[in-house]
Amino acid sequence: MWRWNQTSLEDFILQGLFDDSFNHFCLFLLILLVFLTAVSGNSLTILLICADPRLHTPMYFLLSQLSLMDLMHVSTTIPKMASNYLSGKKSISFVGCATQHFLYLSLGGAECLLLALMSYDRYVAICHPLRYTVLMSRRVGVMMAVMSWLSASVNSLIHTSILMSFPFCGSRIIHHFYCEYPAVLKLVCGDVTVYETTVYICSVILLLLPIILVSTSYGFILHSVIQMRSAGSKRNAFATCSSHLLVVSLLFGACMFSYMRPRSQRTPLQDKVGSVFYSIITPTLNPLIYTLRNKDVAKALKRVLRRDIVA
Repeated sequence: MWRWNQTSLEDFILQGLFDDSFNHFCLFLLILLVFLTAVSGNSLTILLICADPRLHTPMYFLLSQLSLMDLMHVSTTIPKMASNYLSGKKSISFVGCATQHFLYLSLGGAECLLLALMSYDRYVAICHPLRYTVLMSRRVGVMMAVMSWLSASVNSLIHTSILMSFPFCGSRIIHHFYCEYPAVLKLVCGDVTVYETTVYICSVILLLLPIILVSTSYGFILHSVIQMRSAGSKRNAFATCSSHLLVVSLLFGACMFSYMRPRSQRTPLQDKVGSVFYSIITPTLNPLIYTLRNKDVAKALKRVLRRDIVA
């Protein structure tokens, strides 16, 4: 029995994903396995890029930042969900909810921006290979990463501050497994139409601008690939871009499903499914996609394993 009476008035109640049934316990174990896969995969990607000098390039620096974002993203939501499920407590403090909302929103936004900027890196590598070291220097790569982190953090801080300043009423039950914006907004007392419209516009901009940049970059890339005479060069170009395109499609597709639908068409179940996909599944698939489809990362992994065996 959940201890509702021990929850303070300023605490929220996270409904979570699972109940006490055996089937849901099996699903919980599956989610936990996926979480551990995401943590180990992204950690391994970061360690490989740091340890192998051959991967000290702007492209792999940006990839390490993407893995760091994915690692932090899953760590923001899953440990709290697992802790609540195992302990039988569903509460989360006001500060904890605000912190969780800020982190997941800033990390999601930073990932969208970084993936868009990574498409520019691919554009330079394929369309201007001789000028790559000039147009994509280490300084440019660091600036891209800082821009992604800073812009998304400022955007998240503003939205989190406004959302958590509204008065909350009722039972404070969040029909979700973490403090996601749509679920928390439903608990606000009063008219939030103006704020909700503003958030919707910001979400569209934050998604559409990166999509436009990605589409433009790959439009130029496709034009350059078509002009290539060598079939091998075409294959290399497509192999270089396929991993990035797959990751972009997974993340942006899930985010558009979760945030660009009208409120009237939302249901708690759909919100949970969308959130599970982009907050758990996508961070798990990203390192697998880049490791399995990227020859440089795969070779770096083999070198590290060979070095450990010899040692």
